[in-house]
Order: sequence, then structure tokens, then C-alpha cells
Amino acid sequence: MSLNVSSMLHLKFVMTSCVVHREAESQLSSDTDLEDPDGKNAKARKGMVSKKGRKVLGDKAKGGGGGRVPGLGWVNGHHQENGMENMTLFEVVKMGKSATQSVVDDWIEAYKHDRDVLMCFTDILCSDTYVLNVRDVKAKEQCDDSGDYPLTLSGPQWKKFRISFCDFIAVLVRQCQYSIIYDEYMMDTVISLLTGLSDSQVRAFRHTSTLAAMKLMTALVNVALNLSINMDNTQRQYEAERNKVIAKRANDRLELLLQKRKELQENQDEIENMMNAIFKGVFVHRYRDAIAEIRAICIEEIGVWMKLYSDAFLNDSYLKYVGWTMHDKQGEVRLKCLTALQGLYYNRELSPRLELFTSRFKDRIVSMTLDKEYDVAVQAIKLLTLVLQSSDEVLTAEDCESVYHLVYSAHRPIAVSAGEFLFKKLFSHRGPEEEGLPRRGRQSLNGSLIKTTVFFFLESELHEHGAYLVDSLWECASELLKDWESMISLLLDEPMPGEEALTDRQETALVEIMLCAVRQACECHPPVGRGTGKRVLTAKEKKTQLDDRTRITEMFAVALPLLLAKYCVDIDKVTNLLQIPKYFDLDIYTTGRLEKHLDALLRQIWEVVDKHTDTEVLEACSTTYHYLCNEEFTIFNRVDIARSQLLDELVDKFNRLLEDFLQEGEEPDDDDAYQVLSTLKKISAFHNAHDLSKWDLFTSNYRLLNTGLQNGDMPEQIVIHAMQCTHYIIMWHLAKVSDGGSLKYYNDYGDIIKETMSKTRQIDKIQCAKTLILSLQKLFNEMLSELGFNFDRSSSAFCGIKELARRFSLTFGLDQLKTREAIAMLHKDGIEFAFKEPSPQGEGSPPLNLAFLDILSEFSSKLIRQDKRTVHMYLERFMTFQMALQREDCWLPLISYRNSLQTGGDDDTMSVISGISSRGSTIRSKKSKPAAASKRKLPEGDSSDAVWMNREQNVQTPVMIHSPHLTSTVLRDPKKMRPEDSFTAAYTMPAEQHQPSPDKYLCVLISRRGSGLMEDDEEPIVEDVMMSSEDRLEDINEGMDFDTMDIDLPASKNRRERTELKPDYFDPSSIMDDSVRNFHYL
Repeated sequence: MSLNVSSMLHLKFVMTSCVVHREAESQLSSDTDLEDPDGKNAKARKGMVSKKGRKVLGDKAKGGGGGRVPGLGWVNGHHQENGMENMTLFEVVKMGKSATQSVVDDWIEAYKHDRDVLMCFTDILCSDTYVLNVRDVKAKEQCDDSGDYPLTLSGPQWKKFRISFCDFIAVLVRQCQYSIIYDEYMMDTVISLLTGLSDSQVRAFRHTSTLAAMKLMTALVNVALNLSINMDNTQRQYEAERNKVIAKRANDRLELLLQKRKELQENQDEIENMMNAIFKGVFVHRYRDAIAEIRAICIEEIGVWMKLYSDAFLNDSYLKYVGWTMHDKQGEVRLKCLTALQGLYYNRELSPRLELFTSRFKDRIVSMTLDKEYDVAVQAIKLLTLVLQSSDEVLTAEDCESVYHLVYSAHRPIAVSAGEFLFKKLFSHRGPEEEGLPRRGRQSLNGSLIKTTVFFFLESELHEHGAYLVDSLWECASELLKDWESMISLLLDEPMPGEEALTDRQETALVEIMLCAVRQACECHPPVGRGTGKRVLTAKEKKTQLDDRTRITEMFAVALPLLLAKYCVDIDKVTNLLQIPKYFDLDIYTTGRLEKHLDALLRQIWEVVDKHTDTEVLEACSTTYHYLCNEEFTIFNRVDIARSQLLDELVDKFNRLLEDFLQEGEEPDDDDAYQVLSTLKKISAFHNAHDLSKWDLFTSNYRLLNTGLQNGDMPEQIVIHAMQCTHYIIMWHLAKVSDGGSLKYYNDYGDIIKETMSKTRQIDKIQCAKTLILSLQKLFNEMLSELGFNFDRSSSAFCGIKELARRFSLTFGLDQLKTREAIAMLHKDGIEFAFKEPSPQGEGSPPLNLAFLDILSEFSSKLIRQDKRTVHMYLERFMTFQMALQREDCWLPLISYRNSLQTGGDDDTMSVISGISSRGSTIRSKKSKPAAASKRKLPEGDSSDAVWMNREQNVQTPVMIHSPHLTSTVLRDPKKMRPEDSFTAAYTMPAEQHQPSPDKYLCVLISRRGSGLMEDDEEPIVEDVMMSSEDRLEDINEGMDFDTMDIDLPASKNRRERTELKPDYFDPSSIMDDSVRNFHYL
């Protein structure tokens, strides 16, 4: 039954009139779809004591509904304090929890004397929901579904109102559960009202009444649960009394218990009738409503019912609704399905009742781990973890593998959830043979689990992502990953008889995992690519960090020299092992009296330098020496002496080899060249991090390079490293000079640069603009090489480039006409650069340099209006249709840049050209004239943009156009449709001679079906993740024995029958089928 605004107001008036004049036995209009309260009241008066023995509430106070009962806080439906009528129920609910209990108590007392106070409930449902939408009821027959009403308004006040509104319903039912809800008036009236409002075409009424009905149902479920518990207790007491011997049996008590059980059963039947009426009258229709928020409310509450009262609701008849809705298009609804199921699977006692549901919908849950909404994917993985805990046999190996690989996801919440799943599957099961094993060491339980981790890491074939695996497991398996003692034992100790030793490949993987665990413990932040940067640690986290660092130092100070000695010739292992010392607390070498182990470490590093020529290993040795040579620690002198001795030996060897290599009259052989090159590599690696000026390497390198220039036969690698070493020599000298006070010239240098830029712009504006954009591109490329393509746009490096672009933009001044050509060329080069390189992640991902558009948008304000449109059209040459549909965070630079070009331009045509327009944008009706701005010619002489817009005359690039998704929950009468509701509009681009543009323009005919009141309720649907038709619903339901609870009410109850209802206007196809129909390309 659909109720429009007028009928809602009429409903409220009629209900009030009927209650006030019950003696007149007037009937409500059939349009209101409500039962006659007078008949119920007459029936109540006719028998003051019901069959159940409950006393029916007395009639209202004499004198009509407007009379005030002394001592009560309600007058004419308004709450009264100190004899003054001061607020409505809507205002009281807005006050919050503190007022709810007292208001409900006062309301109950008032209701006992005057049932007219029930109209306060209609006040909060109708008037206060409606007043935000319609200001002049008499002037409008039908309200505009603007979406502005308390449940959709943002801000803490309205969020608090929603909570208070739900609490009010729960408290009201709880306070009335022993008497008033059985008076055959209050609940019948409220349920009928909510059922009628939930069928309204007005979104505000439908949303508010559905929320109220679902919360009312939840409150009744609690009442039914309490009744069930009381019935069980009464039955046990009755059985205990009846089983006594006759001499001790109390017959009076047996009769009382029997009568009490009968009353409880009657109450239970009535509550079930109320719940069934709400379920069939509201839930069955609104769980498939066109509004995602309404569907989410229904699914959230049915999850609560199944969890609270599993005996009545946890069966396939109710679970099927959750299973079907997991295919919903909106992530919000899918998320509610998963959270509802989590509450059920968490209780292992309910697992047997979920077996059929799990078998039918398991595949859907597994597929949701790859959901496009990250929150949905996270909850899907958590749900599978609970399913795994309930039974190991439910998920197949293929199902588990689809979750395993997510531990390498760049999205940390997904990776952490997958890590928990992996830990539960592989590490949480202990066999009887594992009991009694030592806690630490090679033969410990952790030793076996560490091996399992290594095997998984190798089988995943993503060895470069070891840090990602450790980060994913850190929250659930940190104790295992911090067992460095067992890791060291696996690497150093010999295997026991019968134990299989680790292979070289497995040992390499174990060393990498060990290093990643050390780094995670000391740095306390995710690896690069996960997270937005370092966060502030709590006091507890700081203490844990310090404790872990101390343990690492004490353990590896002893073990690291032994590990380096064992794997001295292995490049991969040595490189990773040499990174561990930078996480040491160097004071412990002194306080723990570990100097001998420091000497052993320095000797092993010397051995590594002597045996290796690999650049990565040598740089790791150099970095380790750099960290250990810290003047703040007492070990500095010891390390500095060892470093000086090492460098003395390297430099002496280099000079000696150089003399032989450059000796006149002899041809140097390959062995001599190799010796010189290897020594030069070692010196260059150390010179990068250490100042070697006192060894006077410049002279030796100059001789080497000069000889190469004269003879022309110097090996290329020797020249490269000699130049690199010379470069480091110069840089160290410049660093010393800089420390000498050259900063005083900084301001003068800045003035020189500014004047240079000004003169350059005066000479050639276009070349100056090209220089500026080239410098920004160079900085952007350097940032990419340093941070990677998954960098954070809030990082200081990116923000610095953007700030520089803003300052560059200010140098162009306020006269846009003078700099028009230069700005246009700057945008052209920037767009080409942004789309130049494809994504390293493959097709479907943004181009590598797409974030540069965010920097380029700083110059959009310098474009004149005509040029904004021209640049926008040039941008669309590089875009594909799929790019226009993207709304993920990685595409935000493209979205913001396009918005910057549309600001201030001719947005009427641009909203169609640009593809997916924002939700608030509209298309002109037939009465509106075509966009005249699109036909204006550019002023002659200012057509520099035409040069680069028409440079490729043969390129044909379609403009991105996409029709917005339209959703209608009502089938309107065609005669009542406004001209704007259904139209066909053609947008044709101007001819090339009128406007610089691509060679061919697309003429698009957009056909839009008739719209209803709800057409703007949903966001545009890009990907259909829901079932396409009701046939699929039937396919899913096929083979399952879904028997719905019988909800036919007794004939004496004055509730409407379902056969009397009008057809439901909210067809499931409105949320299960695509409503974007036609694209016509002319």
C-alpha cells in the first residue's frame, strides 16, 4: 500500500479523530490501510478481563483526548514539565539517552489514562520526518524526494538523534512488555502505521518507518526470548513439583504453575503474531528496496534476530535472505550481510544449523574476498576465518589458496585479515606429538612453525615481498616472528638424526624473513607501499620497541659473527645479514661487555670485503661501518681503528696495483685489470659513506683517467668506477666548503634565480613555460625512483613538488591573455607526460605518471574560460572509456584535474562530454537552449591552442560519454509525467572551423526512461555484482527446503491480510538489473 504525503497527513488527522470520538464508532478510510481502533476499544470495554486473565487498561479520562490527567507529563501529545507544554516527542528524542527513560515512564502513565498519547508516535514518524522536506503542505500534493530528513542528515546531532530514536523504541517495548503490548490496541496501531508508511513512495517516510519497524521487531524478539526462557523455567518447576511424592506435592502450586505456563504461551503466541506481521508486512518488501540504506537496515536487524533468538530465526527460511543479498550492488549492503553472518559463525554451537547455508553460499563468500570495496573484502576474509574455526573440512584447498595470496596485498587491512586466516589454517593446530616440545630452539614447536612459514614463502613465488608477509602476520603471530633464537638455531645448529636439513634456498628465505621481522620490531611501521607513513607510538608500544631492540642486540651481537662466518661467500645471505646491525642498541656492546663479539663482527666484515666484489655486498659493509662509527658511543674508537686499517690496506693495494697497471712499455693483462677494478669498486663503495680525503685518492684516479684519455684503451668499467670515486672526492670537498659558511649567500642566490626567470619569460614565454614544466617532471621522476609508483600523495616529497608548482603558477601574473599561449603549452606538455608511461601493474590500472595531473591542476586557474574547454577536450584524447568510469583513490588526480578544467567553464555541455558527471549535475530539459558557449569562436590571433590541438589531423578519438544510472521505485502514470521526466536530447559538437577539436566528434543521443520519485536514491552503478534476474533467485532457492513460518493471524485479530494489500511497487529488478539502457552512436 503506497501512501502519499496528503494521505499521510490525512492518516494522522483521522487516527486522532477516531481515538477522540471512539464512542461514535467511526471508521477509518480504506486509503489509510489501518484497522478501526474503535472496534478494538469496544471489544476491550466489553470484556474488562480477557481470557488470559489480564486486566485491560481503563478508558481514557473523561472530557476527550485533550484533557490532562493530573500528575502526568503529557498534554495533547506534548511533554509537559512544571505545568508548561514545552516540547514535542521529536524534540525529546533529540535530547538523547538521558531523557528517554523518564519520557517513556511518563508516556506509559499517560497512556494508561488516555490512549490519545499514542499519536505522539505518529508525530515523530510523520510530522518531524516530513517537515524537513515540505514547507507548504497545502501548496503541494506530492513532495520532492530531496533526501533531507533526520536519518540522512550529517553531523553529530543527527547521528545522536538516530541512536536516541532507536533507543526510544527499545525502551518503550521493554517497559510495556508485561501488560500494555497485549492490550490489542497499541501494538496493532503502531504495526499498522509502520506497515503503511513503509510502503510509501516518499523516501523519508519509508526509510524512517522501516528503521522503526525493524527496531520494534528487535525489541519484540527480546520479549519473545524472555518469554521462552520463563516458559522453560516454569515447565521445569512444574515437572519438579509433579514428580514429588503425593504427600509432599502441592496441588495449589501445580495449578498456579499450569496457569502461568498457559498465560506465557498465550503471550508468546501474540508476540509471534506481531513479529510475523512486521516480517511479512515490512521486511519481506523492504529488504529489496531501491534504497541501499533501507536494505542495509533490514539485513543488519535480521542478523540480530538470528543471533538473539536462534531457536526461532536461525533456519534456512531466514538465512536465505542474507544469502541472496550478498549479491547486492551496493557495498554497504554486502558489508551488513557479512557482519550479520560473523555474529552467527562466531558461536560454534550454531555451526550445525549453518551447514546447508555454508554449502550453498560458500563460493560467494570466497569470491567476496576480491570485492572492489576494501571493507567488504576484509569482512569476507574474517568471515572465512570464523568458518575455518567452526570446521576444517568446509573450505577446500582451492578456497584457502584464494585467500593465502592476499597476504601480499598492498591494502594493509586486507593483508592483515588474510594473515590471520593463514595463521589459523597453518599454525594454530597442534598434534599430540607436538606436546612437550621445548619452547625455543630448533626442536621447539616454533621451530616447526618457522619452517612452515619458510615453505609458504617459497611456494608463493613472491620472494621480494618478504616484508609484506611478515607485516601481514605480525598482529597474530608476532610471538612466532620474534623467536629469533629458534631462527638462529635453524641456521647454525646441525639437524638431529632423522631430521631433514634446510636447503640453501630455504636458508636464504629464512634469513630474509628474520631480517624483515627485526626491521618490523624496531621500526614499528608497515613496509613501503602499506600505510600512509609513520604513526605516533603509544607508551606501551614504545616500551615494547625498546625491549625488542635490546633482545635483538643481545642475541645477534653473539650470533651475527657466526652467521657471517658460515655464509661468508653467499651474496644474498650476507647482504641481508649485514643490515641487522643498524637496528642494534650500540650501548649494549659496552654495558653487556660484548666487546669481543664486536671485534669478531668487525673481523667478519673485513673477510666479506676481501672476498666479495659485488656492489650490493660492498655497500652493505660500508653502511654497517657507517652506523657503527658513531661518535656518540664508546665503541667508536674501536670501530674507527678497524675501519682505518681496512681502508689503509685497500688504498695501499690500489696504489700498488695502479703502478703495475700503468707501467710504461707493458700491455696490462686481464688479471691486472680485474685486480684494479675490484679494488676500485671497494674503495668507491666506502667513499660513498665515508670521507677518505686523507688518503689523497684524487691523484691516483686522475692518473688513471688521464691515461685512459691518452691511450683510449682503458676498460669501460674501470673508467666508470674511477669517475664515480672522483665524484665522491669532489662531493666530500664541497660538503666541507658548505660547512664553512656559504649559507650567507642563499638570499642573494634566490634573487638571482627570480630575476633570471623573469628575464627568460620576457624573452620567450612558451620556452619559459616548457622549462618550468620540465623541471617539475624531473622532480616527479626523481620522487618515483625514490618512493616507487605506489607512493603516498600526502608525502612531503609530493606535497613539496605541488607547492613548487603553485609558486611557479604565481609567477605568470594576473594578465591571462598575455600568458595564454604559454599556459596552454604547459598544460599540453603536462597531459602528455601524465599519460606517457603505461601502468607497471598492467591494463586497468592508472598510468605511471597520472598523479602528475594533481600537480598540473595548480596551473588550471591561469587558463581562460575558452582554453579550459579546449584543454579538457585534449585531455580526453588520452582517456579510455574505462578511465572515465573509475572512482578509486588512485584515479583522484584525473578526477580533480578534470574538475579544475570544468570550473568556470560551460558546464552544461561539459557534464555530458566528460562522461560520468557528479550526482548533483543535471541535463537540460527540452525547454532549455543548447549551450551557446560551445558555439562561440575563439578570438582571432589567440589560437595557439589550435596548433597543438590539430597537430595530429588523422587521429579520431571518441569523447567519453556515459549515461547516469537511473533507479525508479514507482511506475508513474504516463499522463502525470512532467516533460523533464522523459526526454531525448542530442548533443552535437561544433564544427572544426569553429572550435579547435579532434577531427571527428561524437553525436550522442541519450534516451532516458521515465523517472519516479526515487530516481536519485542510488549512486550510479558501474559494475553489476548482484544477480541479474529473479530467475537466479529461483536457481539459488532450488533444492533448499525453505519453509516460512506460518504468520496467519487469528480471525479475531484486526490486522490486515496480505491478500488485501496492493501490489508491491519496489520490484527486485530495480536493484538487481542494470537500468542504464541505451547508447546510440550516430
